[in-house]
Amino acid sequence: MSELRAIIFDFDGVIADTEPLHFAALQQVLAGIDMTLTEAEYYTDYLGFDDRGCFMAALHRHHREVSPALLTALMDQKALAYLTAVKEHLAIFPGVRELVRDATDLYPLAIASGALRNEIELILEEAGLRKAFRHITSAEDVTQGKPAPDPFLHAMAGLNRQRDRQALIPGDCLVIEDSLPGIRAARAAGMKVLAVANTHTVQDLGAADAITHSLADTRLSEVQARLWGSAQGRA
Repeated sequence: MSELRAIIFDFDGVIADTEPLHFAALQQVLAGIDMTLTEAEYYTDYLGFDDRGCFMAALHRHHREVSPALLTALMDQKALAYLTAVKEHLAIFPGVRELVRDATDLYPLAIASGALRNEIELILEEAGLRKAFRHITSAEDVTQGKPAPDPFLHAMAGLNRQRDRQALIPGDCLVIEDSLPGIRAARAAGMKVLAVANTHTVQDLGAADAITHSLADTRLSEVQARLWGSAQGRA
């Protein structure tokens, strides 16, 4: 029987309030090749994908030819624009630091994100959170990003490589997500999902196992009792 033994966080939209920065950088790069992207389109159709997935979707939508060279060039331009913006604007969502601090005492923590590793590492270091996470799965680590389950399964495997106790199984893992592709990915991995309404409305997040308006209002003991129905345990 499974129990809560590990927590895997999405990054953008859960820990860091970076989705507006991703949108602006993506919009800027696409404008350079005469393609428009509205804010509504980004949050409806692109949220939750990694950079490669975003550019492929945009190119297909505009009936443009997709080549490895073009994808690489666009991704490099977007990464530069995004990192420039991050250095001027670092925002961590309310409740994140407190929840991570409390969770670290009970469970191994990981990140599974479609962001680039250097982007994740930079923000975690600036926020003073890097040491709390035992493993990070970034866009470079998997071939298929969300909504495929690969990022979450990769993160669980990363945690298992550091364990000297019974190996984690998907049913032991709580995923904290904000995007619809992320929720689908976690469910496909066989993990339980707590959705945070940072990006979508509560009504849009019904596929998750539990929903919270903010991590500032979230108590792990309550989530654990609701989804696993037993007393809070330790990893």
